[in-house]
Amino acid sequence: MMKPDEILQYCLDNLEGTVLVSSWGEKGIFYNPGNLLKRGVYVLTVKEKDGDNDKGSRLDREDVYRVNIGVRKDTFIKLFGKIPERPCKGGIVDMDYDFSSTGEILPHPVYAWMGWICALNPTEQLFEELKPHIQESYEYAKEKFKKRKL
Repeated sequence: MMKPDEILQYCLDNLEGTVLVSSWGEKGIFYNPGNLLKRGVYVLTVKEKDGDNDKGSRLDREDVYRVNIGVRKDTFIKLFGKIPERPCKGGIVDMDYDFSSTGEILPHPVYAWMGWICALNPTEQLFEELKPHIQESYEYAKEKFKKRKL
C-alpha cells in the first residue's frame, strides 16, 4: 500500500503549477500557478477520516484512506455506465458499489454526481492505473483555472 504523502508528493513533483492545501480534514492538490486564485482548482484530494457528510468509505477503520480524483463526466460514464443523481445531505450516491472496498477504482460515494472517482489504500499497481486519471484531472483543472482567471 502506498502512503498518502507519497501520492501527494507525486502530484507536486509531476504536475506543474500545483500546490498542497490542507482543509476540512483532508489534503488537496490544487492547480494554482502563481497562487493567482485564493485556493486554485481541485485536482486530487486525500481523505483520512470520515466527515459529517461523508461516511460511505468507512474511513474510521485503522490505516484506511481514500484518494479522490475529479475526472470528466464522459470518462466517469466509460468507467461506471452513468452519472448518478446527487445524494441528499449526509447520503451516498445510489450506485451498486461497496464504497468501503480497497484495491479498485470506485465512484466517489458522495461526489460521483460531479464525476469524481476514488480508490481506498491504493497499491503501487493500482496507483499506476490511477495516474492517467490524475493527469486527466490535472488537464481539466487547468481548463477550469483559465475560465476562473479571466
